[in-house]
Amino acid sequence: MSKINISAPLTLDMVKTLKAGDQVLISGTLYTARDAAHKRMIELLEQGKPLPFDIENQIIYYVGPCPAPEGKIIGSAGPTTSYRMDAYAPMLIECGLKGMIGKGLRDDKVVEAMKKFGALYFGAIGGAAALISSCIINQEIIAFEDLGTEAIRRIEVKDFPCFVVIDAQGRDIYKEGRQKYQIVG
Repeated sequence: MSKINISAPLTLDMVKTLKAGDQVLISGTLYTARDAAHKRMIELLEQGKPLPFDIENQIIYYVGPCPAPEGKIIGSAGPTTSYRMDAYAPMLIECGLKGMIGKGLRDDKVVEAMKKFGALYFGAIGGAAALISSCIINQEIIAFEDLGTEAIRRIEVKDFPCFVVIDAQGRDIYKEGRQKYQIVG
């Protein structure tokens, strides 16, 4: 199976062309955030304040990277379980977020927002944190530094490997995979 090279930030046209099951290599700018940062972003929106970055067409990688060892840009950077962001994701998608990278299943409300506004959920491989961190070529903390590893970072990536788990039409390879092997009886 061939891999599709894509650039971040995403365009709505790119979001619409990618399908569940596609393997992709992402290059460009991503943002990192986990649940504590997501909670703060939603609080900002509820207060009518701007987010720490322009979320339009962006991808958020659900990760709290380890501190960088000497001579490295970033430490281990494996994906966090995505359902922890499910309470916050629909509002961010409505604000223009086009992609999320993590691992695990997503809530139906997240999928409905993805279909309504055009967004993708990418899966990164848990246990491949060293490989993933080698794809990060630059990083800087841009908000919520007090959260430590969970601060929001702007990262530059080259050939970041992942796959489309849920596409903008709501097709979900996790659900399809389970159904395919479900025993009826």
